Amino acid sequence: MGRRWRDGRGDLVVLGGGGGPSVSVPLEIATSYRARTKGLLGRDSVDGAILLSPANSVHTFRMRIPIDVAYLDRHLRVIAVRTMRPGRLGMPRLRARHVVEAEAGVMGGWGVRVGVRVEVVVPTEGG
Repeated sequence: MGRRWRDGRGDLVVLGGGGGPSVSVPLEIATSYRARTKGLLGRDSVDGAILLSPANSVHTFRMRIPIDVAYLDRHLRVIAVRTMRPGRLGMPRLRARHVVEAEAGVMGGWGVRVGVRVEVVVPTEGG
């Protein structure tokens, strides 16, 4: 069940648990080493979220803003959510395969919490 995304844009869909509505958020996808390394460094804000894949840990050195970090397993289920201030090193998560980052405080409003599944929707090529 290996996922093969490319650097680019898409949507992060947070599946509504217990019959609640799903939430769709603009998503930047960073899969290349260069894009993952850059991530959110040097930005003052985030439009939606950024997906780092593959990834199981993040750091916030040289970041200007605090961020929410959601760690996802290989089934895109949230296994942990943390808010990190700039200048921090996050511990690697054993089961994490992907990491989603967004501005601090927004993930709760999207319904991102442990146990929730998300989907990554990318535009189909040529369509």
